[in-house]
Amino acid sequence: MILITGASSGIGEACAEVFAEAGKDLLLVARRVQRLEKIKARLQSAHSVKVHIAVLDVSDAEAVEKFGHANQSLLDQITVLVNNAGLAIGLDAIQDGKPEDWDVMWNTNVKGLLYVTHLVLPKMVKKKSGHIVNMGSIASRWTYPKGNVYSATKRAVSALNESMRLDLNGTGVRVTEIAPGMVKTEFSDVRFGDKEKAKAVYHGVDALAPRDVAEAVAFAVSRPAHVNIQELVIYPTDQAAPGVVTRRS
Repeated sequence: MILITGASSGIGEACAEVFAEAGKDLLLVARRVQRLEKIKARLQSAHSVKVHIAVLDVSDAEAVEKFGHANQSLLDQITVLVNNAGLAIGLDAIQDGKPEDWDVMWNTNVKGLLYVTHLVLPKMVKKKSGHIVNMGSIASRWTYPKGNVYSATKRAVSALNESMRLDLNGTGVRVTEIAPGMVKTEFSDVRFGDKEKAKAVYHGVDALAPRDVAEAVAFAVSRPAHVNIQELVIYPTDQAAPGVVTRRS
């Protein structure tokens, strides 16, 4: 069974679709229950898989703990965890940044990843198998103006990915970071809180689709047990680095 966080849209939803097509049962968590219900109905109708859903804010430690207690039997079945939940808020210079935005990004992108991983990792270690996939970003390695705290959270994800891989050496548990560039999702809608500004980010650019990233996740997970893809960096062809983008009229 595959556990995917932030599964109600974008890359998380695409991962659910790709794994369902491969016949994998799913445990999908996110904050928006109506979207989860629609995804569950669609995937169960189209594929012979079981889809379990739960409302969960990964940044809420108490909520994650309660989720763990309530779903022990499902968590025992998890073979792959896709830590996809994450966001960026604002695009301010560091001197103009809002501490409340920083808190949301750190709590979701870093602490949330840790909280959920902590639920399933001891079970994987006990079984001597499993796979943790952490959704990173090109911003973890190549920062850009006004990307400060978001980039810092994703650099933390990269450090955690490397640390997990080292700590888990010899356990049979694999760890992978997927680091995409520009992907056309609701990411910019959340960041700007303005659909027109968000739309302008992708104007004239053939950006990655969520499925492009989901297929990379599935590729890493599908490798033989002796193969661990540590990191995959994925750019759209029209992007060479953060802020270095070819726009076509």
